[in-house]
Amino acid sequence: MTQPASKAQQGGPAPAAKAPRAGGADAAGRPPGRGAGGRRPAGLRLDARSLSLLGVLAALVLVGGVTRPDEFLAVSNLQLVLTQASVIGVVTVGATFVITSGGIDLSVGAIVALASVWATTLATQSYGFLGIAFTAVVVGLGCGLVNGVLIAYGRMVPFIATLAMLASARGLALQLTDGKTQVVNVSSVLSLGSRDSYLLGVPPLVLVFAGVTVAGWLVLNRTTFGRRTVAVGGNPEAARLAGIDVRRQRLYLYLLSGLCCGVAAFLLVVLSGSGQNTNGNLYELDSIAAAIIGGTLLSGGRGTIVGSVLGVLVFTTITNIFALNNLQTDVQQIAKGVIIVAAVLVQRRSARPGEV
Repeated sequence: MTQPASKAQQGGPAPAAKAPRAGGADAAGRPPGRGAGGRRPAGLRLDARSLSLLGVLAALVLVGGVTRPDEFLAVSNLQLVLTQASVIGVVTVGATFVITSGGIDLSVGAIVALASVWATTLATQSYGFLGIAFTAVVVGLGCGLVNGVLIAYGRMVPFIATLAMLASARGLALQLTDGKTQVVNVSSVLSLGSRDSYLLGVPPLVLVFAGVTVAGWLVLNRTTFGRRTVAVGGNPEAARLAGIDVRRQRLYLYLLSGLCCGVAAFLLVVLSGSGQNTNGNLYELDSIAAAIIGGTLLSGGRGTIVGSVLGVLVFTTITNIFALNNLQTDVQQIAKGVIIVAAVLVQRRSARPGEV
């Protein structure tokens, strides 16, 4: 007995293919970015980027060792590089969270300056170590709060709001100091910058930087706060529909950035033994550049603390090598600019469709 022909054999329409599942998952139920076997190509790209930065850092160490072997490879110089990286590194950790959420903070350098001079006034120094540290952190949090309220609830563009904070904080720092350097007289603060306070050869500032880095990595990668940050940066409307309070999350992120600026200001006071209205100059550009070359996406939705820290170490090492070889600052800035452009081009080539 002859079997009836199927619809396809009769010339009818073929069965429709299964539509992709909600959230971008494919027919097999794999989330976006996963290939067969559940692998994460995006994660592999991030690992490759971190490895490439490690390669760049190793090449810079080789260049420094060849050009100035006795000076660059000295323990004291390596300690200096890590100490200088600590201040901008703490700022960069906070900036990484903000950029991951799709925002920007141009005021970090000015906040560091304001916090450092406010923490080193004679009135503040009269309260000793805790008074200086507390004031620096509170000023940073206060500035972050203003940024967060203007952006999250005032609906101001982050670029404009933080640019206004940059100008205001710089002006207030200049007014507090009257253009003069405020010298720290608290011995307990100054002692943290001396070699006697090193723990197994590691400066205390480096230990603080390491602690902030570990905490930042855990928060971004292992907590609900970190997942919400990525969600807000990837698609704010989808995050809102998923039940995330986008405005409150953005407020918290700028508070976090201000907190990191306050901590960095205290570290800078320890390092320099003074407070100046010129402190933190160009920190906003350096922190953004370090986050970018580390793999944090400018448009938000992806961030990496490890990459940002490696970016900080790369820039700090370049600065140190240029200083040891008596090269001009303008050449150094050109080199940084080339690195930033190259990093952005690499990001665009490796980005998934829909990312910028």
